[in-house]
Amino acid sequence: MNDFSQTHYDIRLEWGVQAAEADCVVIIDVMSFSTCVSIATERGGIIFPYPWKDARAQDYAAEKNAQCAQFDRRFEGPGFTLSPCSLQEMPAGTRLVLPSPNGSSLTFSAIKSGADIYTACFRNLSATARACEKYSRILVVPAGEKWPDNSLRPAIEDLAAAGGLISRLKHRRLSLEARAACAVYETMDRQELRQCGSALELQRRGFAADVELCLQQDLSHSACKLTDQAFFAALPV
Repeated sequence: MNDFSQTHYDIRLEWGVQAAEADCVVIIDVMSFSTCVSIATERGGIIFPYPWKDARAQDYAAEKNAQCAQFDRRFEGPGFTLSPCSLQEMPAGTRLVLPSPNGSSLTFSAIKSGADIYTACFRNLSATARACEKYSRILVVPAGEKWPDNSLRPAIEDLAAAGGLISRLKHRRLSLEARAACAVYETMDRQELRQCGSALELQRRGFAADVELCLQQDLSHSACKLTDQAFFAALPV
């Protein structure tokens, strides 16, 4: 235990998985890794997270008998990308490696903890909360983004979605950090997130439709659980 572990609480929140003494870790990367995983798995896709956008990802895809997502978002053309819109027509059974420097990287780090791992977004907050009810110790990790120097840029959309998940588990013992995330979610109009930095960046690049998908709430009835290095749709029991 250390000063940052929040171990006296059932539900904890931290910007990183270093404090992962937990039975369950939920990684939240709203724009866009977690939203992509939710859309794809709901359609029967199998998503392999991978942290590096280079030739290693293509080698990993070959190892997993999977496709590798294109490294850059694009408006049109074949293949899948880290754009949620590109995944809306994914055929069931598609095996896809999805490189991401935020959500995927955190997933890889969390595997070392031995905890069950989920990824969540606004689309499946209630389903994820129901899936997490069975766990005694839950660590919620808003992913954030990266500044150009690769340092963490805390992302308000991830904090708000983390608060949305935690607010559905409020009957549990919440750390102060978890309660603060709840306050963000409960006092913010979700549509205001169209004006957050991550959303403005996507809109400037022409991906306003992605932003709208990322802000949809509770449309999915399945959680996204990591099993054998891939995310699958998991219906809460």
